[in-house]
Amino acid sequence: MAHNPVNHPARPVYRAIGGLTGIYLVIFGVLGVLQTGDGELFAQDDKLVLGQGVNLAGSALSIALGAIVLIGVLIGRNVDVAINKWFGYLFQAIGLGSLALLRTDANYLDYSLATCVVMMLLGLVLLMAGMYGKVGTDEEAKAWRDARLVL
Repeated sequence: MAHNPVNHPARPVYRAIGGLTGIYLVIFGVLGVLQTGDGELFAQDDKLVLGQGVNLAGSALSIALGAIVLIGVLIGRNVDVAINKWFGYLFQAIGLGSLALLRTDANYLDYSLATCVVMMLLGLVLLMAGMYGKVGTDEEAKAWRDARLVL
């Protein structure tokens, strides 16, 4: 996208923020597996991990998504930018979708209100990291700066 900065001076910070988000997701998932490992995959027994409701399926999903974010951060080369953007949108959708299903039998991930809010916040953080973490050539950065000066 033309309006996203290229070679932003703080891009290492945004990349680190994306990595910390992935680490949080993996830790949350591992703690969730330890807490809910003896139950069913889609149990709805209101178990809490880090103040958030989760079951074994939600924990496994968190581990998988967090691992993909971490792999993207380790690869770099704008792979992390694409993963962070798409996963940011995905986490927004997961948060809103689970919020809509919160007090129904269709709450298969056993998310609580706190989990929905955290998923939406993680989505916003990943979007921010994806929008400002792009690395490009000097020509791309100059073209972006020139386009900004016209405004």
